[in-house]
Amino acid sequence: MPAAEVPVSVELVRGLLDQQHPDLADLPVEILANGWDNLVCRLGAELLVRLPRRAIAAELIAHEQRWLPELAGRLPLPVPAPVRVGQPTTEFPWSWSVVPFFPGRIVARSAPDDPWSAAATLGTFLDALHSPAPAEAPVNPVRGIPLLGRAPGVLDGLTHVDPADRAAALRIWKVAVAAPVWDGPPLWLHGDLHPANILVDRGRISAVIDFGDLTSGDPATDLSVAWLLFPSEQRAALRQAYGRADDATWERARGWALALSLVFLTHSADNPLMRGIGERAFRRVLDSLNC
Repeated sequence: MPAAEVPVSVELVRGLLDQQHPDLADLPVEILANGWDNLVCRLGAELLVRLPRRAIAAELIAHEQRWLPELAGRLPLPVPAPVRVGQPTTEFPWSWSVVPFFPGRIVARSAPDDPWSAAATLGTFLDALHSPAPAEAPVNPVRGIPLLGRAPGVLDGLTHVDPADRAAALRIWKVAVAAPVWDGPPLWLHGDLHPANILVDRGRISAVIDFGDLTSGDPATDLSVAWLLFPSEQRAALRQAYGRADDATWERARGWALALSLVFLTHSADNPLMRGIGERAFRRVLDSLNC
């Protein structure tokens, strides 16, 4: 995990709240996660504080602050649109956010009770999210792009897998990159939709979180979640609920699932949760050759 570029701590969070949002400063603060990009603290019973650890993460939080309030109202699942925005100070150089706390556990740790319903829920969510994005929407150099742009990482990642699996994966990759490219308008994308960014509460998908990679482009990027999360039958249910993925888009989505699974496999030596996501997704992609 990358080192923090500035010190982040509960004490820093308390100080920032005291300076900028004193009505929240008396609420208890507890670290919930200290990840690659953000320190996330529970703030009382109903809120979280997201504090970037790195300059690149500060840019991503700015995207959430700008666009999530606008998108949230038309999405069928809750998303963490900021309820307060923190400003840079002499102690901390970047903007930060106070967002709602959503109960539940990530799908990677708690599978939905009914995978068919979960697949339909995600398909409906993506159909609502994937609307044309404005010209000023964030641009991500590695998400939403033509699939061929991921080729160097895929080919490098395949050097780390079993040779028999490598041959099958290469067949899938060649078909995916040969599919017609997205020729519609750039659509709004979550950009990082995987089982650690989807919440389940009481057995049902209840929220989608972490929109730091929010961007626009080819919807196949987000549709890769079908392989990151579901076996064949539920993938079909997601596609049906989404309602507008033609064969080329679906083939590119499988290519994106392969690319992302290799990222998780080759860059998660210190993160068993993400490696497990990668292993299961990689196997589902390979098994789809026989479907």
